[in-house]
This record gives sequence, structure tokens and C-alpha cells, in this order.
Amino acid sequence: MAYVITEPCIGTKDTACVDVCPVDCIHPRKDEGEHEATQMLFIHPDECIDCGACVPACPVEAIFAMDEVPDQWKSYIEKNAQHYQK
Repeated sequence: MAYVITEPCIGTKDTACVDVCPVDCIHPRKDEGEHEATQMLFIHPDECIDCGACVPACPVEAIFAMDEVPDQWKSYIEKNAQHYQK
């Protein structure tokens, strides 16, 4: 089960979660061209190994295990997946 980045990340895009991810599944990183144009970061659902390292690193508490995403942010499960279906 993957982790999901939700609404509190919008506009923040703090990359502390990127720095602690052992499998590099959170994008866009600061060195990727789309970082400036993207409103938030996304976790690749197929690459996430469910380690949870990103959760305590997030300063705005935007990251949840997929089955623990609050109801008001459930749509972000699909938004994270869609980001990687380009």
C-alpha cells in the first residue's frame, strides 16, 4: 500500500519528504523542470515501498497511508496516480 500526498502540500512543496525517500518515488524534485509549474508533490503509487519515512518529514502533515487518507482528501489518491500516467 502506497502513501499519498494530500491538499496541505499545495503551495508548500517542501521537499524534505523527497530527501528521506529511499526509493526516489516522490516528484517533482527541485531539480526537475516541472517543479516550479506543479502545485504540489506526488508519490508514485507503484514505486512506493510503504516505508513511511516521508510522513514525519512533511512539515504540513500532508502525507498519509492510502487507507488512512481523511475523507475530505480521498480524491488525492487518484490525483497522485494520475500524475504518473502522463
